[in-house]
Amino acid sequence: MKIPFDRSCLRSALERMDIADIAQATIRQSGDIARTMERDTGVEFLHLEMGVPGLPPERAGVEAECAALQAGVASQYPNMFGIPELKTQASRFLKAFLDVEVAPRGCIPTVGSMQGSFTTFLLCSQLDPQRRKILFIDPGFPVQRSQVRILGIPSESFDIYDYRGEKLGPKIESVLAAGDVAAIVYSNPNNPAWICLTEDELRTIGELATRYDAIVIEDLAYLCMDFRKPLGRPFEAPYQASVARYTDNYILLVSGSKIFSYAGQRIAVAAISDALFRREYPALRRRYNIGRLGDAYVLVFLYAASSGTSHSAQHALAAMFRAAADGELDFVGEASEYARRARLTKETFLRHGFRIVYDKDRDEPVSDGFFYTVGYGAMTSAELLSELLLYGICAISLTSTGSRQSGIRVCVSQMNRPEQFEMLEERLTAFAENNR
Repeated sequence: MKIPFDRSCLRSALERMDIADIAQATIRQSGDIARTMERDTGVEFLHLEMGVPGLPPERAGVEAECAALQAGVASQYPNMFGIPELKTQASRFLKAFLDVEVAPRGCIPTVGSMQGSFTTFLLCSQLDPQRRKILFIDPGFPVQRSQVRILGIPSESFDIYDYRGEKLGPKIESVLAAGDVAAIVYSNPNNPAWICLTEDELRTIGELATRYDAIVIEDLAYLCMDFRKPLGRPFEAPYQASVARYTDNYILLVSGSKIFSYAGQRIAVAAISDALFRREYPALRRRYNIGRLGDAYVLVFLYAASSGTSHSAQHALAAMFRAAADGELDFVGEASEYARRARLTKETFLRHGFRIVYDKDRDEPVSDGFFYTVGYGAMTSAELLSELLLYGICAISLTSTGSRQSGIRVCVSQMNRPEQFEMLEERLTAFAENNR
């Protein structure tokens, strides 16, 4: 096995894929670069780029979906607002693990949180002609940035790296004060950095959202996966931190992809606060003859996007929500396998001279989990990503996430076999020897 590969191998892959700037490569493009090089070299790559669940799907979901299909739901369009059981169980799940009250009517199924963010960005940008901008608290999920570009929605962002704690409020307010921000979006735990916003930081965001009438879109794809805390005990503190405790202006995105390893069925819930759901917007009424936000979201935006969400997958998510809230499904305990993989791979990167880029939540080291970020010396994001590809290691650039820091995002979900950890050790040993 010849590692590192000759640089011509990487150049050839980039040329064939028409990628001019590897720092801006999407997650799937990064994976395709690695797969192209795998075919060219015959060498297996370590795929650290894409957040594919590395655990089996929860049986409760599989069994419920199979039963629903056997009962014939595949021939029936689902109710646009969602099947009653899912709405009830989603509301109960939010109470069990966030201690947040959202009425069942506001729990709306979407085709994964990807559709949830796409449609809520569009919705928020049309509530007030003077407020169309989306504010990203970066780093963030790269595809959400692509979504606003596709939709032609203006956006603004800042890197939270230098604005934790008491610095966060003044920074956000400096943007909101212009009066043109419709919504604020972030993930918590964070993709890619795995930082977790504190209750004080979330209170600041919530209070500012209320004061400036912006909607907070809180992406909870990794709900309860801050493994430093004993989260995941239904109806018992501590609960998942959420902005929902500090404002009525929120939409929570809760996906089955990672917490239940149910990514393939594209199922999630957009949970709209009771006050926001029933709020009337003249701009919506003028444009669509439906003024209430919740009704417009479902009957205009989701209807046009997909005419509902997979009927059988709704049954699956309802069953998994119910089992988790009943204490029959320890989804946090099962997902903690990712923390073990993160700890082992972090140790390997650190041993070979890398550093954790987003390393702290205020004064506390970040949790081990699904993602983390690493940098190396003075290498830029593009340089580091390119160099690691020559050693059979694929990741994504922090540049693509909106980060102003240099480094890459590491995802541990596909580190499924013991020999992969040995491969990482061998390849990073060679990398360090050649990049001193």
